[in-house]
Amino acid sequence: MKATTNQPSYDVIISGAGPVGLFLACELALGQCRVLVLEKEHNPESPLKRLPFGIRGLSSPTIEALLRRGLLEELEIHKRLKNPHVSAKPQQDAQRQVGHFAGIPLLEGNIDRSKWAYRLPGSPDTSLISEMAELETILTRRAETLGVAIRRGVRVTRVDQTGENVTVWSTDQPFEAKWIVGCDGSRSVVRKAGGFAFEGTEPEFTGYTTLIDIVDPEKLRPGRNVTSKGMYMQSQPGYVLIQDFDGGAFHNSGAAITREHIQAVLRRISGTDVTIRTRHTATTWTDRARQASQYRNGRILLAGDAAHIHSPLGGQGLNLGLGDVMNLGWKLAAVIRKQAPEALLDTYHAERHPIGAQVLDWSRAQVAIMRPDPQARALRTIVQDLIDTGDGATYIAGRVWGMYTRYDLGGHHPLTGRSVPDFQLADGTKIAALMHDGQMILLDFEENPSLRALANAYARRIKYVSGKAKDRLGLDALLIRPDGIVAWASGGAAASGDLTEILNRYWDVTED
Repeated sequence: MKATTNQPSYDVIISGAGPVGLFLACELALGQCRVLVLEKEHNPESPLKRLPFGIRGLSSPTIEALLRRGLLEELEIHKRLKNPHVSAKPQQDAQRQVGHFAGIPLLEGNIDRSKWAYRLPGSPDTSLISEMAELETILTRRAETLGVAIRRGVRVTRVDQTGENVTVWSTDQPFEAKWIVGCDGSRSVVRKAGGFAFEGTEPEFTGYTTLIDIVDPEKLRPGRNVTSKGMYMQSQPGYVLIQDFDGGAFHNSGAAITREHIQAVLRRISGTDVTIRTRHTATTWTDRARQASQYRNGRILLAGDAAHIHSPLGGQGLNLGLGDVMNLGWKLAAVIRKQAPEALLDTYHAERHPIGAQVLDWSRAQVAIMRPDPQARALRTIVQDLIDTGDGATYIAGRVWGMYTRYDLGGHHPLTGRSVPDFQLADGTKIAALMHDGQMILLDFEENPSLRALANAYARRIKYVSGKAKDRLGLDALLIRPDGIVAWASGGAAASGDLTEILNRYWDVTED
């Protein structure tokens, strides 16, 4: 059936109003696109999105992304919670747990942050605490300020595409746009409608996240405990997390998560006769790990959990999705504005798919050493010894916090493909503050006339920033993409190739 509608035509329809969909809407609106967000739920409020259920650890790329869009200062929860990197007593601070790998603690004192190249003094934190509800509130406010249309209670049921546009069907009406992006979670309707392959590995456990009243909480050890039957963690009063290695059977069964069931599982895993008085809230999840074979099919694109799913161990799911957004948003906006060739969108999959695959393997590796069997316990002992060393802890922390993220953009300079350091210019301005508008920046520390002339030739696409820096790390000039990634760098004997050639990969000047 052909769609006939008086609805306004949009540049992009986004399915899903979680943090990933909302952040993408902000990025596209910043790029002067007309954006519609469709969300199946009528009410965004949910206890599962608030502390302690909705707690999320934000990694360095996410923190930098929020900083570069002027959103980081709006986060409040991390200001109320104790910063894990600050202590009045250095000896206590060294023993502070700042993360984990498969439940094995990462201690602040074992991490050597000086080994993370290009990290300047005064850089933002490498990790912060937030919650889903806080992020959604901030991103909704920003999206609406930028003119994004958000419609809740609209369930996407079908997607049709032609060579020119897409028609997105809900239960009662169609919507038309040039592109659609599925940010609608692990059961993505957009992914299924677009015919994307979604391959990977099946689960080994059912995870439980519960808020319960316990009659005898002293029977459970505090913190994260790996036992011969699985794992349980008791943190805040009544907040208990459980991993039961049942192959995901209970989660897949769809059975009710009753008080009696939680009690039986917790008793078996903990090896105690602990008694639960009341079940307030509970949800289940698994370590199923799958990834779309492609992130684009014509005018249909995927981001976040619609493109990749894995267990929440290490808390990298949200960060991975927001990284997708920063990579995709400016590229799609540039194509829509006819400032860049459509082939630029192919670099979205090329750059983000390998990052997603790494995170899935990172998740699988943690599950492998948490299994309740002798082989896993042997591996766990070795990994625990490694994490207790400076090199081991620094590597693990760097992976968890995204410090090693790099795209393969070619060139010989080691900064190419990495996140740009937050340079401070002589007037006190930091580079992150110059990126709020989402433009590409040619940063010239030497005030080179030829670079200024080249920037003028691409004036509608990049802005030229010149001036001395407090610490320029031996660099002469850099080309910084809108997502904060260094596309070209020059300094000393190293350079990243011909700058004009690199600019032509991103921008189509024939449209001027």
